[in-house]
Amino acid sequence: MPLNVPNLLTWARILLIPLFVGVFYFPHHWLSPAEQNLAATSIFVAAAITDWFDGWLARKLGQTSAFGAFLDPVADKLMVAAALAVLVQLGRADAVAAIVIIGREITISALREWMAKIGAAKSIAVSFIGKLKTSAQMSAIPVLLYAPPDTSPQLYLLGTWLLGIAALLTLWSMAYYMKKAWPEISERSR
Repeated sequence: MPLNVPNLLTWARILLIPLFVGVFYFPHHWLSPAEQNLAATSIFVAAAITDWFDGWLARKLGQTSAFGAFLDPVADKLMVAAALAVLVQLGRADAVAAIVIIGREITISALREWMAKIGAAKSIAVSFIGKLKTSAQMSAIPVLLYAPPDTSPQLYLLGTWLLGIAALLTLWSMAYYMKKAWPEISERSR
């Protein structure tokens, strides 16, 4: 494993997950509920920024690696799954939307791994619809972390709509990737 700044940023995202989740378990005399929301939102946004920054930095410094290419999406998926689990537990996100999003991430990750193993990874490269899904999801989660329904109903409604859009785009992108991979799947299942 190459130890460089981009990989360290990726590891930092993974290490932030227990702090991100733990913020909501701090006693209220440490952090008020509003401060918990702000702290969790700040941690999630910082992780999202480092996700973009570590990829840019790896390319800029010529420090891309197979390990970094593997670890980066794993870190992203772990942070999103943790955030969705927390939001469902807090009653701020629909469990069905969370399951759809997390289930798609697991399915497409497994599909990409299998396609890479058979030498066909390029046929399911990241698509525009996948980027739209990520944008909706990465917009919805901080809004829902920051704005509980009882204190910020309009902002919470926006986050709920964005998460619903993300879930629909999740299904659409999964169908797109499965369609792209179908020739390989059907050929190898005979």
